[in-house]
Amino acid sequence: MVVVHENRGLNPYIEDVTRRLGSRVPGLGPDALTPLGGYPGNDDQGREMQSKRDSEEMTQDFIAAAELLQKHPLGNGKVGVVASATAAASPTRWPSAFRTSSPRRSPSTAGSRLATSAKIRAPLLIHYAELDTRINAGWPAYEQALKAAQVRYEAHLYQA
Repeated sequence: MVVVHENRGLNPYIEDVTRRLGSRVPGLGPDALTPLGGYPGNDDQGREMQSKRDSEEMTQDFIAAAELLQKHPLGNGKVGVVASATAAASPTRWPSAFRTSSPRRSPSTAGSRLATSAKIRAPLLIHYAELDTRINAGWPAYEQALKAAQVRYEAHLYQA
């Protein structure tokens, strides 16, 4: 399982998620900030650093991580990816993908992210948190794009 971090870098929380997941299946949590020196120790600086990375280069880094994990001797050749951008970039490679939220970062990029997500051919397991209204606002359009592309998914909204 490849755990793709949020826009902060591989912070302690994502490291812990990767560690816990890795105790059950082979797991890998690559840090997209490695070319810039790695996670700086706080999320605000991590966000600033990640904004300087090219998003396509980061996606390719995560794809390389998934390819490495797919060949790992302890694995079974199947890879799960915790982020839709990586799964969409290689729609036929990954037999399973998981997504924690809709691909909505800003109104200016929402359309292209929806189009990219609709390329996914792996089944999705989608999790939303009730109080994360910014992310949840993108769900109706995201769900519509998934349905139009006939992407299999299961979505859950966790309530506080």
